[in-house]
Amino acid sequence: MRFGKISKRVLVTGGAGFLGSHLCAALLGAGCEVLCLDNFFTGRKANIIPMTSDPRFEFVRHDVTEPYNAEVDEIYNMACPASPVHYQFDPVQTVKTSVHGAINLLDLAFRIKARILQASTSEVYGDPDEHPQREEYWGRVNPIGPRSCYDEGKRCAETLFFDFHRQYGTPIKVVRIFNTYGPNMSLDDGRVVSNFILQALRNEDITIFGDGSQTRSFCYVSDLIEGITTVMERSGDAPGPVNLGNPSEFTILELAEKVVSMTSSRSRITFHPLPADDPRQRRPDITKAKQLGWSPKVALEDGLRETIKYFRGMV
Repeated sequence: MRFGKISKRVLVTGGAGFLGSHLCAALLGAGCEVLCLDNFFTGRKANIIPMTSDPRFEFVRHDVTEPYNAEVDEIYNMACPASPVHYQFDPVQTVKTSVHGAINLLDLAFRIKARILQASTSEVYGDPDEHPQREEYWGRVNPIGPRSCYDEGKRCAETLFFDFHRQYGTPIKVVRIFNTYGPNMSLDDGRVVSNFILQALRNEDITIFGDGSQTRSFCYVSDLIEGITTVMERSGDAPGPVNLGNPSEFTILELAEKVVSMTSSRSRITFHPLPADDPRQRRPDITKAKQLGWSPKVALEDGLRETIKYFRGMV
């Protein structure tokens, strides 16, 4: 990242979470002042402790469903539980975080004339008929299913961002984040990479939901953070959305087998019923991101090696 000689003051909501903490660290490394907001619903103090000694870092405990005022140059809205275990725990609050949070932060961006980026998700595509998914694809989402609090909350947040852009001229950026993994993931987040690694390290059964033929693409966190800042810095006045993810596609069974092999685990792979509305396939078309000069660099095996190392120190 290059911000030139002018130091920016940047607000990161959800800054103590998995992605938010990596983003805060990257912005500090680029010379920015960082104001980190989090209510610790899924974020963790441990993720931001290494930054608290930096005088350019400030933490405020705050829930984005309540208004917030600050003088900043840019806003990254990373606030929202992102794993099914967490966002289905309190689905009403999940919707409020996406929708009320977007309204509050857009109001702030409008008042202080700050550029604002929304961390959206590949879940806006639902269980897609189009593969790989382009930004022009409208998606296939169940609006009343158990995952809809997250899927539709993020879709509504995108609507709000684009309406503020069209109606008020608010400078916005929207990125759609595909499966991302790496250090700072929570032990209990229920995501497939963390689940498999923890089960393998404990020599427990590896639980696959479905027959394992469903596919996902896995982006290492350092690549994803570079993609987010690239969209904020290099996309000019274009609002997006821009897909960010690794287009290399793997079946869930392939991922499980890789994790077992890399951890030298004695775990068995077991199969269980597929949850409702679980997508069959997910892979981004990253043509637009490539036009900005971004593409992922970290291979799955390399990223898994670093993530396994992180989790070994946690269990």
